[in-house]
Amino acid sequence: MTHQAQKKGKYMTAVVPSWNSPPENLTLDINEIHVWRVSLAQAASCVRTLAETLSTDEQTKAERFHFPKDRSQFIVTRGALREILSRYLHINPSHLSFEYNPYGKPSLIVAQSGDTLRFNLSHSHELGLIAITKNRDIGVDIERINPNFPCLEIAEKFFSPLENTVLRSLSKNLQNHAFFACWTRKEAYIKAVGKGLSIPLNEFDVTLTPGEPAALLNVEQNPEESSKWSLIELIPCSDIVGAVAVAGDCSKLHCWQWTAKF
Repeated sequence: MTHQAQKKGKYMTAVVPSWNSPPENLTLDINEIHVWRVSLAQAASCVRTLAETLSTDEQTKAERFHFPKDRSQFIVTRGALREILSRYLHINPSHLSFEYNPYGKPSLIVAQSGDTLRFNLSHSHELGLIAITKNRDIGVDIERINPNFPCLEIAEKFFSPLENTVLRSLSKNLQNHAFFACWTRKEAYIKAVGKGLSIPLNEFDVTLTPGEPAALLNVEQNPEESSKWSLIELIPCSDIVGAVAVAGDCSKLHCWQWTAKF
């Protein structure tokens, strides 16, 4: 299903997505974003098959996880990423090669459309999201909403003064959801920029009031930056909130459910 995203000024709104099976022949236009929802709880046989597609360094990273569940989720996340990208590129998943910028953001090597196909991934508990677009930077983040999380205390350390003011103005039953909405929007933006936490989270503002469209409002030291980005809120399931940040506009959002083909 295609979700039409409407931009009003610098505010981006999107229909709450339904997660559908993708077509056999995937196409990705320049103005589109594809977001894949991936269940990280897969059968052992699927995990073994995905592990065989990973590079040597990815397999080494997987082995470093102490707990089998964490190891399995890492394998599924990276293996699903490879399988999904292979559908667009028509390349065997095990043949894909990644490179990393100085802040750790992965991309495909140029010889495998790394200069065209852009992606980002995030996972929380047993769910992952993979966002893909063309010729522009993109970032995605998801977080499970923890009702017992000390959101006001953490916000005081990491959110901007404006965000803290808005968060504290909300009724207590809204603060928890607003905190995680804010966090995912901020993380999606810094992941899209590709500089990670070298960008202080308290030096830019995003919207967070429930029901208010996702938006990058202001970036300290760079007033023009906010007009260059679109933020889209995603609700992958009832207790998880997510966000996608993309350079420029987004007129079409496709949301796909990844299912292993083996």
